[in-house]
Amino acid sequence: MLSARQAPPTISGTVFVDANGNGIRDTGETGLRAVAVSNQFDVVATADDGSYRLSGPGTGVVFISAPDGYRAARFWTKLEAGNADFALVRQPASPDFAFVHASDTHISPQSLPRVEKLRSWVTGERPAFVLVSGDLVQDALRVGEIEARGYYDLYVKATSSFPVPVWSVPGNHENFGIERHLSLVSATHPLYGKRMYRSYLGPTYYSFNYGGIHFVGLDSVDVDDLWYYGHVDNPQLTWLKADLSLVPAGTQIVTFNHIPFVTAAESISGYRDDSPAGSVIRIGGKPQYRHSVSNLAEVLPLLAPYRWTLALGGHIHRYETLRFGSSVATRFNQTAAIVGPTPGTIPATSGFTVYRVRGGAIDDGTFVPLQ
Repeated sequence: MLSARQAPPTISGTVFVDANGNGIRDTGETGLRAVAVSNQFDVVATADDGSYRLSGPGTGVVFISAPDGYRAARFWTKLEAGNADFALVRQPASPDFAFVHASDTHISPQSLPRVEKLRSWVTGERPAFVLVSGDLVQDALRVGEIEARGYYDLYVKATSSFPVPVWSVPGNHENFGIERHLSLVSATHPLYGKRMYRSYLGPTYYSFNYGGIHFVGLDSVDVDDLWYYGHVDNPQLTWLKADLSLVPAGTQIVTFNHIPFVTAAESISGYRDDSPAGSVIRIGGKPQYRHSVSNLAEVLPLLAPYRWTLALGGHIHRYETLRFGSSVATRFNQTAAIVGPTPGTIPATSGFTVYRVRGGAIDDGTFVPLQ
């Protein structure tokens, strides 16, 4: 048994309704019950008074799953130990709304104008929020800390100017320094791998609720030594099961992540055996496809009790919609890249996808070219 000295530090706090929107719990502001709070390992629900307690800091970030009808100015915080309160402002959500699915911004000074075009469209049309499914920055895989930080700084600054919430998840390019033969970054660097993403953007997977739909942002990029590949790792599967356990059965689920669960794009691009991003990778001596999620069979049973109607991905730089008859009710849709058009046997236009929700039903999406 661990002694008190050895025991991991606990995390506690309160989720409360911030009536005046100042971010501070003032006298008379009540706690909010049944809000999911997590450290990326454990998930707990707040008590009747809005309080919660986690057994430790987990990955070093603590976050909430914003409940329907509320908005959090900041849904996560960096925390090694101690207390973290979360302020929520009431924001009733209509069952009729629109949201944007964008991806692969690969932000740099050169691509920034394209992100600003997306922001201009969002400012004019005012969807409820924007989902960005990875490859947010130009590159953190193969470069040093200063260059990688510059891209992250640029992405955070650009998205903070959007007039609606921007929900981001990591792609392969967000894994700092892992191609060590090129980046010359040590695996012992404090920001190595996913830690740089967490330092800027918080949890690499999380959830939130809006308009009666449970949105789940996943990290579908795993790392084996120097290389990334499509996979949802075991700690995340455990978290997903715990997160969904607090959601009523039958709730509609929308997932968004970078490397797609299912895609036909590899057949268009053709088999690649060279470069740092070949088509197949060996994990534990077993070959598997690299640019789609290899363990969809482990994810499906967790989502089976729910209405998983839409799985959104990026990575392939193409607008793609896939249906599989009545065996799986999920639509597997990818969107194109913001950074620019994609050449190839079947060239792909740059752009993003707008989904409209009416009475809880999500349409098939409208692709908006970004010229």
